[in-house]
Amino acid sequence: MKKDRKLGFLSEKLKELEDKIGYRFKNRELLIRALTHTSYAFEKKEEVENYEVLEFLGDSVIGLIVSEKLINRFPEKSEGELSQIRAFLVSEPSLARLARSIDLGSFILLGKGEIKSGGKEKESILCDVFESLFGAIYLDSDFETAKGVFERTFLGKMWDILETTRTYKDYKSYLQEITQRDFKTIPEYRVIKEEGPEHSKEFTVECVVNEIKTVSKGKSKKEAEQSAAEKMLEKLGIL
Repeated sequence: MKKDRKLGFLSEKLKELEDKIGYRFKNRELLIRALTHTSYAFEKKEEVENYEVLEFLGDSVIGLIVSEKLINRFPEKSEGELSQIRAFLVSEPSLARLARSIDLGSFILLGKGEIKSGGKEKESILCDVFESLFGAIYLDSDFETAKGVFERTFLGKMWDILETTRTYKDYKSYLQEITQRDFKTIPEYRVIKEEGPEHSKEFTVECVVNEIKTVSKGKSKKEAEQSAAEKMLEKLGIL
């Protein structure tokens, strides 16, 4: 009886997500797999597939959809500019924002430890599951259907992200462009502190350009470096 109730609850959650994205899966197992984190699969005694392969596929599906939309919207831009914009739009922070727009975190199947460490709000997990969701839609139907789901549910939000950002360039890359051009040097990054347990560390990073310093924190070195680079761009009057 307890198992039946659990299956019934899961079925209701899956239907809720399908309503949010406007797509009904023919094979619900694909959707469950798309939502299953490695920590959840590891805790189960029976063999459970996680989302990693679907994430790999979904990354390509989303990349193609975004590429097509950018070419149509910005026919005057060069290949280099389009590549930079696409990299920004399919980056971890951007896809995590799209995932949050449908509260995707509340549907992810996580292990107990990952739940305790705030896994449902981690940008890396939200991004991965967003990609795996589109990998699942593609396998359950075809590319045109996946594109239709993206257009109806996420395209407007994606343009909002692009229009409200201060720069679509990667902050570290942008800062390096500026410093090489103006100061004939490149930024230096140094981790000055690591805090917290192994599964939930916080990194403090210092960015230095010609004795100008900024310091920022993040849940990964990459995140902290990006934030420190953004602060440096602000300090230099670029942003």
